[in-house]
Amino acid sequence: MKRTLRGEKVLIATHNKGKLEEFREILAPFSVTVVSAGELGLAEPEETESTFEGNARIKAQAAMEATGLITISDDSGLCVDALDGAPGVYTANWAGPNRDWMMAMRTVEEKLQAKGATAAAQRTASFMATLCVLWPDGEERFYVGKVPGHLSWPPRGAFGHGYDPVFVPDGETTTYGEMSHEKKNSLSHRARAVEKLVKDLF
Repeated sequence: MKRTLRGEKVLIATHNKGKLEEFREILAPFSVTVVSAGELGLAEPEETESTFEGNARIKAQAAMEATGLITISDDSGLCVDALDGAPGVYTANWAGPNRDWMMAMRTVEEKLQAKGATAAAQRTASFMATLCVLWPDGEERFYVGKVPGHLSWPPRGAFGHGYDPVFVPDGETTTYGEMSHEKKNSLSHRARAVEKLVKDLF
């Protein structure tokens, strides 16, 4: 029997309000009832894996076991080619415990400068998102979204979050941080992963 999420109650394993709203908007047409780990006061599990898929699974597993609901989680990050894919799964860690994203962006820039990576062609990077859907019976599915681009400096734009002000997607001249909420959502790494999920499960 083909799996579907249509009409189901689904838990989004996130404490991030922006991410939750994004999922609510995308799933609204399919009569899906959405609740989040943050709204239910669930603890955030420690992410101990070295892959996006592994960490997405940890988050989904913890939330599903606590509630018994079908759970969607995601793990995402920035992968810089000249830095051998770093910060990758440690994207948030580079911002420190206080989530100082300016510090995180500066750290990436200093590492690129140390490698002499000043031209756009030497500063290629991708935003990656991996979604995990986990059912209470143990079935799981993964959907991956990727947006290639390059890093600019100094940061530009007051929108978005994280590394958005230094990331310019391929084919664009503005950073994620300069784009409207609607435009960024239409071409983001998460949007591409969710598009695959929607095609498969609706």
